[in-house]
Amino acid sequence: MKKRTIIDLFEESVEKYSNYTLLLEKIDKEYTPTTYSQTKLIAEQFGAGLCSLGFQKKSHASIISEGRNWWIIGELGIFYAGGVNVPISIKIEESNDLLFRLIHADVDTLLVSERQLRKIRPIREQLPLVKRIIVFDKLESYQEGEIYVEDVVNIGKDYLVNNQDNFRSIAQSIENNDYATITYTSGTTADPKGVILTHRNYSANVEQALSIMSIPPEKRMLIILPLDHCFAHVVGFYIMIATGSIVATVQAGKTGMDTLKNIPININEVKPNILLSVPALAKSFRKNIENSIKSKGKIAEALFGFALKVAYAYNKKGCDKGTGVSILLWPLVKLFDKILFSKVKSAMGGDLEFFVGGGALLDIEMQKFYYALGIPMFQGYGLSEATPIISSNGPDKHKLGSSGILIKPLELKILDSEGNTMPLGVSGEIVIKGENVMAGYWKNPKATQESVRDGWLYTGDLGYMDSDGFLYVLGRFKSLLISSDGEKYSPEGIEEAILGNSKLIQQVMLHNNQSPYTIAVLSVDKSKLRGKELVEAVSKELNKYKGNGEFAGMFPERWLPSSFIIADEPFSEQNRMINSTMKMVRSKVEEVYAERIRYAYTPEGKDIYNKYNLEQ
Repeated sequence: MKKRTIIDLFEESVEKYSNYTLLLEKIDKEYTPTTYSQTKLIAEQFGAGLCSLGFQKKSHASIISEGRNWWIIGELGIFYAGGVNVPISIKIEESNDLLFRLIHADVDTLLVSERQLRKIRPIREQLPLVKRIIVFDKLESYQEGEIYVEDVVNIGKDYLVNNQDNFRSIAQSIENNDYATITYTSGTTADPKGVILTHRNYSANVEQALSIMSIPPEKRMLIILPLDHCFAHVVGFYIMIATGSIVATVQAGKTGMDTLKNIPININEVKPNILLSVPALAKSFRKNIENSIKSKGKIAEALFGFALKVAYAYNKKGCDKGTGVSILLWPLVKLFDKILFSKVKSAMGGDLEFFVGGGALLDIEMQKFYYALGIPMFQGYGLSEATPIISSNGPDKHKLGSSGILIKPLELKILDSEGNTMPLGVSGEIVIKGENVMAGYWKNPKATQESVRDGWLYTGDLGYMDSDGFLYVLGRFKSLLISSDGEKYSPEGIEEAILGNSKLIQQVMLHNNQSPYTIAVLSVDKSKLRGKELVEAVSKELNKYKGNGEFAGMFPERWLPSSFIIADEPFSEQNRMINSTMKMVRSKVEEVYAERIRYAYTPEGKDIYNKYNLEQ
């Protein structure tokens, strides 16, 4: 097998595209380009600075920062120094969450932005392994052990004067199976698991992805997603690097909300050809588009609605657009594209060719909407344990509603709960084998053995293959929940805590299937309270985990239920919501309360004092 580490992949591109722009970053007023060769030079100098400061080969560093040039250069620098990156989400606010990851992953070096440094300083004393904290922003003063990133680069320049050959030999000595990153997945029943991805996992997944989608040099990508995402890593920058393309980041604001406000401004400045998206983002963009049309009056709104219907009828599932009688709609499609849809496209920078969707499932109606506008949202499927891409739709081959065709080479099986292979069209657990399958979970051999057997990765996702070679992902084979931004989390720990700490709540099932918030279906003791008093008492029990509540900080608040459904009767073996081993049957609870669950995602249903709850 040919050796191809991330550094090899990067240097191949530097050789080919030396003077092409690689990075675009806006710090003050405008975006400034950095070429491939400049990026390499800075990454090497930074990596050399790390070595000079005592960072050893195979040491673990962690980047905690908003998207920016230094995130990407920092990771490359870590690799040049022979290290492993442990990227950490900026969404993590709870200090115990942060401490667990940094301590568990044996991190000795932190690379942080000024905003994220505020989370680190209060817990600094609890991180005895951390020897150095490199800060991406210029501060008036630094505490002991903190150093400005430019100072590390200058130390590196001096170090390279006498140590160039030794330093270069570090990157050359990295092998395919050496670890590149450890990415933590969210956990609630147990601690989060660290997914170990090797250099070859990454380079293989880039090669596999490019087998189903081609990207010419100098295409522009604006990365909106956090860079710690595996999806952002591979599709956001390593595929772009491999193809000689441009990677731009969103200008970070003083707060997360400021950063969000920068997105539409940056889209118009960068004029991206490709954007990465998750369902929450897709919904937000669509809402903005529809509000803009609505503001132009009833006639414009009606015309836009009619234009969408025409485009839907013509496009069908994408792969069969314009076939049969629908060919007659072609002149109307062209007209609406010219007078309506092109104006929407210009609001997205004007050069956007397509989105690549990842994370949670994207409903077909949303796919049809963007396809009609002429900026298709090609849905893919993957997970961190697969580095992450398993399948995707693309410009050359797509079917709306599906998760696309499989990357190549990759083996896939659809298995039932007994391990039998399912035929085409029949759903079961998606199980894959390929060079993109993780090396395992960091310090967790038990979880590794459960997920990877004989080289096969058991994804825990439910899906099937159709006769045209498209994969359909239906949800969880097991019980992990999926939030609207694609984050997967396990409900059991939260459920157990609620039951263990409450006399009122007797059974609980959390529900979230790519929805804006989590809800709970609860069976409660109705012997003492009814109506409004009961609803209020249940609310108090759940609020103990939020704000300044008794159990606040046990779980990220975004996973806790924002609303709840009081069940008509307890879950039991008789109503088949409990199985013979006394375990809750989620699918049955969801089936029985399907209508109430749908209602809980309406404004009326989200209100806990809704008509159904008050009837209890």
